[in-house]
Amino acid sequence: MKDLLNVSIESMSRMQIVDWAYTEELIPRTYQEYLTWVANKHNGPLKYLEDERKEKRESLKNVFPECESSLVFLFDYRAAKKFQQKNNSKFNIASYSIGFEDQDYHSWIWEKLDVIGTTLKQLYPDLEYKVSLDIHPVLERDMAYRSGLGWFGKNSMLISREFGSYNLIGSLLINRKLSLNNKEIETDHCGTCTKCIDACPTSAIHIDSRTIETSKCISTFTIELFKDAGPPAGYPTTSNEVFGCDICQEVCPWNHKTLNDIGEIQFSRIVDFFNRDLELVVSEVSRMSNKEYKTYFKNTSMQRLGKKGLLKNLKYYQELE
Repeated sequence: MKDLLNVSIESMSRMQIVDWAYTEELIPRTYQEYLTWVANKHNGPLKYLEDERKEKRESLKNVFPECESSLVFLFDYRAAKKFQQKNNSKFNIASYSIGFEDQDYHSWIWEKLDVIGTTLKQLYPDLEYKVSLDIHPVLERDMAYRSGLGWFGKNSMLISREFGSYNLIGSLLINRKLSLNNKEIETDHCGTCTKCIDACPTSAIHIDSRTIETSKCISTFTIELFKDAGPPAGYPTTSNEVFGCDICQEVCPWNHKTLNDIGEIQFSRIVDFFNRDLELVVSEVSRMSNKEYKTYFKNTSMQRLGKKGLLKNLKYYQELE
């Protein structure tokens, strides 16, 4: 069974899957903490986390009624971060946005999970599955935690001892239990380290609850807000984030360790686009129509932000000059 799931180590590697695990726990272990976080309004402008989808996150059966178990996978984008570090880009974008062949990771990961689901059906013809990504009302980091893939860092990220936090989570919700052993739940390995908290320029991390106050988070401002509502205090930064933010991951000792043993991607047209003087970037984006912007960034994570959203982020760096 495990050999079939691996499809072969080589093919899993091509999928950028670095680890996977199995769980029959359908209820998140941190659901009450999530409710407290929302009650404290720390979800900020992310209203989709407080509507009826909040209740759906209480159980995987609310998303897939036939669910009896789940397979959880870590998709690696460390090579993208190493590429960014080597190229020393003038403007920073979240490394996950270039880590999957410049494609939007949702469609990229969905395709890979569908391949695994199809493979499973060869073994169990009666098996049904549902792909689960972060667009679904699922506490995916909790699912990865309770499957034994890592622990919650103080920056709320899932951290793996072997692979750090430069990974995205994708899952298959399955209508039956499988003959697989569960991994042990990972213990906390952050210790007394507070590097992520100390490095966050907008003080978005709540150390006691290991959660993010999204209204202070640079990623929220630069990705989720398409219209200018005013940036969090501390933005813009000297590291020039224009789409997302990796600061709390960049300082994490667990990521320093795991980056040493990874190669790098060879090219990213998105990084190339931003690795120019500010005036050239702003000029090119400004002259684009909305349709031209969507065409240029088609099927990438940048497409959703839109021309207006990107110019909103860039204007704060213009004001610094």
